[in-house]
Amino acid sequence: MTQIIAVLVEDKPGVLNRVASLFRRRGFNIESLTVGVTESPGISRMTIVAETDSVGAERLRLYLYKLVNVIQVEILTNASKMCRNLAMIKVKAKSADRTQIMQLVEVFRARVVDVATESLIIEVTGDNEKLDSIVEVLHPFGILEMVRTGMVVMERGSKSLADGTAPVVFPAYLSMEEAFAA
Repeated sequence: MTQIIAVLVEDKPGVLNRVASLFRRRGFNIESLTVGVTESPGISRMTIVAETDSVGAERLRLYLYKLVNVIQVEILTNASKMCRNLAMIKVKAKSADRTQIMQLVEVFRARVVDVATESLIIEVTGDNEKLDSIVEVLHPFGILEMVRTGMVVMERGSKSLADGTAPVVFPAYLSMEEAFAA
C-alpha cells in the first residue's frame, strides 16, 4: 500500500540527503519526494510517498524523528487530504491538430503555457489519474517531452502540520526495541 508522510525539517544543507539515506538504509523505496519552503522561515516541508504497509510507515515515522533536523512527522495516508501533482507536457502540434489539442486541454482544465511553431507546452495539475489520462489522450499527437512533480499533500481542515511538535508515541503493536531495530 502507498503511504504518504509529511515531514517538517530545518532548512539546512544535507537534510534531504539524510532523509533519503534513511529510507535507503532501511530498504524503503521512495516513489515520490517533494520539498519546498513553508510559511515559516528556515523550515521546509517534505512530502514523501513510499510503498509500505501501515507498520512500515509507523517505523519510518519513528526513524525520521531520530534525525536531528526533523521537527514534525505525520502519516497522511488515511487523513482527509488534498493531493496534487503538476505536469508539463510538450506535445507536437501541427497546424491541423492545434484546435483539437486545445479542446482536450480545456476538457482537463489544463492550460497552454508555451506555443511554438511545431509544439505546445501544456501545464496540468491534479491527481495521478488525471495526469495519466491527459498523457494517454495526448500520446497519439506525439509527446516530445514531459516532466512531473511529486505529490504535494495537505490535510483538510484548520489543523496545521506546524501546530506544534507531537510527542513520539510508540504504537501498541511495536515495542521500543522493535521500533528502533536496525
